[in-house]
Amino acid sequence: MRSGSRCRLGGRLRPCSARASEVPPARLSSAEHTTEGMTVNTPALGFRSKKILAPMVRVGTLPMRLLALDFGADIVYCEELIDIKMVQCKRVVNEVLETVDFVAPNERVVFRTCVRERDCVVFQMGSADAERALAVAKLVENDVAGIDINMGCPKEYSTKGGMGAALLSDPDKIECILSTLVKGICKPVTCKIRILPSLEDTISLVKRIEKTGVAAIAVHGRKKEERPQHPVHCEVIKAICEAVSVPVIANGGSHDFIKEFTDIETFQQAAGASSVMIARAAMWNPSIFRRKGLCPLREVMQEYIKYAVRYDNHYTNTKYCLCQMLREQLETTEGKKLHAAQSTQEICEVFEMGSFYEETTAILEAKKASLKAKTQEEDEQMEDTDVIKMAIRFDKREYPPQITPKMYLLEWCRKAKHPQPVYETVQRPLDKLFCSVVTVAEQKYRSTLWDKSKKLAEQAAAIVCLRTLGLPEGKLNEGENHLINKRKRENQEFLNNKEHEDDLLVEASHKRAHFTEGASDSSSEVPR
Repeated sequence: MRSGSRCRLGGRLRPCSARASEVPPARLSSAEHTTEGMTVNTPALGFRSKKILAPMVRVGTLPMRLLALDFGADIVYCEELIDIKMVQCKRVVNEVLETVDFVAPNERVVFRTCVRERDCVVFQMGSADAERALAVAKLVENDVAGIDINMGCPKEYSTKGGMGAALLSDPDKIECILSTLVKGICKPVTCKIRILPSLEDTISLVKRIEKTGVAAIAVHGRKKEERPQHPVHCEVIKAICEAVSVPVIANGGSHDFIKEFTDIETFQQAAGASSVMIARAAMWNPSIFRRKGLCPLREVMQEYIKYAVRYDNHYTNTKYCLCQMLREQLETTEGKKLHAAQSTQEICEVFEMGSFYEETTAILEAKKASLKAKTQEEDEQMEDTDVIKMAIRFDKREYPPQITPKMYLLEWCRKAKHPQPVYETVQRPLDKLFCSVVTVAEQKYRSTLWDKSKKLAEQAAAIVCLRTLGLPEGKLNEGENHLINKRKRENQEFLNNKEHEDDLLVEASHKRAHFTEGASDSSSEVPR
């Protein structure tokens, strides 16, 4: 590539114009118009004459979406995310990365987004339940530009739950899900389908979908049993476009049509579609969206890696996407090194980006440390003079099995006829640590040290209270432990009661046996 046409992209770590935590969620303005008696939201995000990154499992994560936008994509779809997983997530502002993360109970980030893409990212979900789909849509709608329902994926992981292409055989459920979303959120709703075995059935389905008020319909021009090597049915997409007034997005042209930027328009014209959605051609080289032509693959991969490092993308996902770009070059020396990489740092070293990795991670670590120090300083300056504080951490190794400070505090409250302790626990977004305040007899207590779990934070708060009041907390070095003795007595009483019950059962069993034997003897004396 000549120096004058070198790609100039945004993967480098740079100051953002505003931090994610400082920017309020945008709500796109919309107007309403009426079509065939239906009220339809006309969103600011349009779906006509757009070049769109398709939803792709394991590919459509934040680095790929941002890279596609850099190269010229108008709209980017995230990978399909299942509603059951998403509905369990909590929204967390990540001040270090300047992202909004949707985090699962196991602390895994399921969906990560940022301000840069907020007005052009469409959240695609897999769902077979209207109310659950609505719950997820409400969770994410202020951080995305639109919501899409996957109705075309033929893979078993999607169809076995009644999602993806399985929905194509249940138009009533399709209508219910889409109508619920259109009525329940303010952002545009779209869906992505495959064509049905007959043109008549396909047209009938898209007309029902249109009446739900969706903003667009994406059509993969293949049947659910067809694969990429099968020709895309442009004539069916064209017939759909002629049958509905809602924008139709053509998808499935990577194999037959799209090899460079100018081919996108060729496919669009062949399908008669409003817009084009690109999957595999973009996965192989995201610069397919670049009007001036494809960039050298190595440069594209390096720019992708910059985003992956900048946004702390998991190395396995980064490696997977890079392998999809390398394709036939996987057997080269570089490809083999990439395949063997076991960390983001090792991936960077394969592409001679070790210094970039070190510089970027150092910046992120420094930012994390700065934010942590600021948070701790603010925490120390909190006007909570009514809270008694100590630097305490709970170490379960210092206590007998099944004996904790919380148990001792509860026992003391019962004896002193106080209400039972009340714990209020908060989690700090920056480092995910916990702090708990316990209220006993209208006085609050807490540790100044933050813990890695809610349980540990509560135990620490209980210790602060017990030590302030001069009460035993149950440690091994405190000598005789009355709670242990109480447990032993309770266990012994249980065993005694159990033995007594067993004796009664044995006695009852003997009586029944004696009664049965007597009845048998008497019956044998009856004359025949």
